[in-house]
Amino acid sequence: MVDFPSFYRFYWDLKIVIITFFIFFTISSCNSKNKNTPTRSRLSKSEAIFYAKNSFNNFKSQLMKERQKEMDLRQITVDGTKMKFDFQYFGKKPKEGWSLYFSLHGGGQTEPAVNEKQWVRHQSLYEVSEGIVFIPRSPTNTWNMWHQGHIDPLFNRIIQNMIMLYEVDPNKVYLMGYSAGGDGVYQLAPRMADRFAAAAMMAGHPNETSPLGLRNLPFTIHMGKNDTPYNRNKVAAEWKGKLKVLRNNDPEGYPHLVIIHQDKGHWMELLDTVAITWMSKYIRNPFPKKVVWKQDDVTHNRFYWLKDENPTQRSLIVASIEGQAIDIESTSVSDFIIMLNDSLIDMDKSVVVKYDGKELFNATVLRTSTTILKSIMEYGDPESVYYGEIPISLDNITR
Repeated sequence: MVDFPSFYRFYWDLKIVIITFFIFFTISSCNSKNKNTPTRSRLSKSEAIFYAKNSFNNFKSQLMKERQKEMDLRQITVDGTKMKFDFQYFGKKPKEGWSLYFSLHGGGQTEPAVNEKQWVRHQSLYEVSEGIVFIPRSPTNTWNMWHQGHIDPLFNRIIQNMIMLYEVDPNKVYLMGYSAGGDGVYQLAPRMADRFAAAAMMAGHPNETSPLGLRNLPFTIHMGKNDTPYNRNKVAAEWKGKLKVLRNNDPEGYPHLVIIHQDKGHWMELLDTVAITWMSKYIRNPFPKKVVWKQDDVTHNRFYWLKDENPTQRSLIVASIEGQAIDIESTSVSDFIIMLNDSLIDMDKSVVVKYDGKELFNATVLRTSTTILKSIMEYGDPESVYYGEIPISLDNITR
């Protein structure tokens, strides 16, 4: 598990506490005259919607000035790691907001000047019919430049900034990368699937990662048939088989497209650009009714509507919702949290949670301002807000 420096974690936690207090105080004082303002710990559906909207607006207002400075500098710093970037606009902004495409350059374990050249070249590699193409410069010059533990919080920060400052649609964020950038897509897409609408891997290698987390993320692979170093071509064909099996076993999950380009090596001569059109057809569903959460070597605390406050590498939780029933189909985790809102269930009715045929919970789940605030502070995503939580503990259950 990646362990970030304690100073930066303390600084960020303190900042979150201060902002949270300010948001709560502002909403409580400024909205007291509004008929939808929450006046008790248990919120109605309309109160929760109102509170979520106002909480995000206050979150945004508190951070905009600071975040705009780093965007103007074209460099952000998270947990002590700096990342340069550039971005370009294409087409006309839709009513719902811009699409956002992360485009990761190649390179790797080499001199900084070589990776710098790769980054500059990548800035003119892809165009889209509509959207913002965001081209970050890898913070390191290593073989695993795009899937080290500092990348995830950096990308989360960028997504927040682009939503708050540049009118990006949170449900139309895409990930693509070439060569070493493709390595990153292979690994980031499954572990950050709840952030993206679709992902495209070009000419990369997955190393040890698993495709299980791609259940709700459309994923496309593009590879030259003659791209033999590190067995990239063979591994791409293997992943095609793995994704096909996953899709056959779960027909509503694992949408994918794998194209092995004939007579092409590591450079596919832009034949891979068809991946952009394919991705753009998809819009993120932030609240899927089934979640497969497979942790990687870099772990996360939250994935769609599941939360694990003490995550471990390679752990697995599979859970699904049908009507008012939640089934924990499989888990290697004893203690975790189910987060809910009215897009997933009717929160005015009882919810039943079962594991291995045993009933773990049967009651209504309260909508609370605390859960809403936590949800917003964690992701900064107005389209991925939860209203209530169910703590789950399997310690006393024989498995």
